[in-house]
This record gives sequence, structure tokens and C-alpha cells, in this order.
Amino acid sequence: MTRAGPREALAEFLRSRRAQLSPEDVGLASVGRRRTPGLRREEISQLSGVSVTWYTWLEQGREIKASSQVVRAIGRALRLDDAEMAHLTALAGHAPPVDHPTKLRDGAPAAVQHLLDAIHPNPAFALSWLWDVVAWNDAYVALFPDIAEVAEEERNLLWLVFTRATVRELASDWEAEGRRLIAQFRAEAGPRQEDEACAALVTRLSEASAEFRGWWARHDVAHFASRERDFRHPVVGRLVLEHHKLALADDPRLHVVVYTPVAGTGAAERLARLVADRPERAARGGKR
Repeated sequence: MTRAGPREALAEFLRSRRAQLSPEDVGLASVGRRRTPGLRREEISQLSGVSVTWYTWLEQGREIKASSQVVRAIGRALRLDDAEMAHLTALAGHAPPVDHPTKLRDGAPAAVQHLLDAIHPNPAFALSWLWDVVAWNDAYVALFPDIAEVAEEERNLLWLVFTRATVRELASDWEAEGRRLIAQFRAEAGPRQEDEACAALVTRLSEASAEFRGWWARHDVAHFASRERDFRHPVVGRLVLEHHKLALADDPRLHVVVYTPVAGTGAAERLARLVADRPERAARGGKR
């Protein structure tokens, strides 16, 4: 897969959002049959007040610099939500500079592992900026046994979800979950999509999974939101867990992800039984 530069990434995102809108979505009359889905460039120009030539150049990836006002006007015309607008402005070069974090070569710091162990018996793990799973607690291994079995180079959340059937079978609605994960990853990666490691991951996933390849091409973007997750575990059955992600103030490379049982669903009892049935301590990704 060809690695897209910032102008190409901006152009692809604009085209993808325009293709998903109809005239009726934006209050325009639809006249005649359209050969291709979506709004026309002239209609985006009309709605945004940006000249059709200037907008066309943006979609063509020309070497031009649009002001933040122009970018936001186009975003409003495309009916972008907050996550999509943030992604658009970042692609257009109007977000704060992003440092490319270094890879966590030795796993997570010991303090992070101590935090994960303290969260037990709730499943928890640490995620790098590239979504590598770099540390976890025993409860997480009980929920996702695969994490302790895969090679380190495959210990990436997206890779596991899209290449291992045992992981995807835990989700009650895997398609919705897979598409949501891709949209959240794109939002978090932002300008870092140009990073060599990120581009290599997307290429590997696109080659390994037709679903990933198709859903990544949609350019969907979404912020993470704490919510309930419905798992179908082969040992204890249904687990309804709340899904949270915490930022570490002293290490921007890492997030801690925690699953907590939803009251009244029986998840606490089933999770306790699942953890109790796994007495052995699994190898961690972090320092001890």
C-alpha cells in the first residue's frame, strides 16, 4: 500500500466525506440522476463559501495552504462532527505540532504495571500510541487469553482484533466493534499516520484483512467514549462490562484501558469466577 502524504490524506478524507452526503442531507434540492454518490464539488463550494477551484485543488492534493477559517467552513459544509472536524484541521496543518513518540522497547514502566495489578480483579491493560498492548494484569489474561500467547510483534490491539478469530468471537457485534475501533484509531493517530511504524501497521492489516482494508478506506473518525461492552465469553458466558480509557499525565505514550462490571447484569460474579479459575500468573509485557 502506498504511504499517503499529508496532502493526499487530506484529499482522501474530503472525498470520502463528500461521497457520504446527499443533497437532502444538507438542504439542497436534488436535480436529475447522479452518476456517482454524494455531493458535487460545486455544492460544497456553495455551502462553504469557498471557491470551487480552491476546493477542487484541496481534493486533488495540490500544494496549497488553506486557512483555518476555510478548513472549518468546509468542515461545516460537510456536516462533520467534533471528531471529524478535529481530524480535518489536523490533516490541514492547523493542529498543534505532534511529536512522534518513541517505541516502548522495554514494555511499560514498572509503575504502570503496579497500577494494572492494583486494578485487579478488573481486567486492565496499557496501550501505546500505536495501540501495542505493552502490559496487562491477570484479569485481562483471563478475559483475553490470546494476549499472553502471541508473539510480541503481533501484540497489537488492531492486529489481534482483525486477525484472530478467538478475539473477534468475544464481541457480540464484531462488525460494529471493528469499525468503531478503526474510527477511533484514525482519530488518535491523526498526523502520526505518516509515522513509518503507523504506516507499516496499516499496510500489514490491509494485506491481512479484507474487512480492515474496506473499513479503513471509508476514513471514518470517532473519539473514544466510555461505554458498555457486551462480551460472549466461551467459559462464563455473557459479560457486560464498562470500557474506560485513562491518559497517563507523566507518559503521553501510554493509555490505561479498564473494564468494570455493569451492576445488575451478573458480570461481577461471572468475572470473579473467570479470574478465580485462572490461578497461574501470566507473563506481563511491562517491567517487574
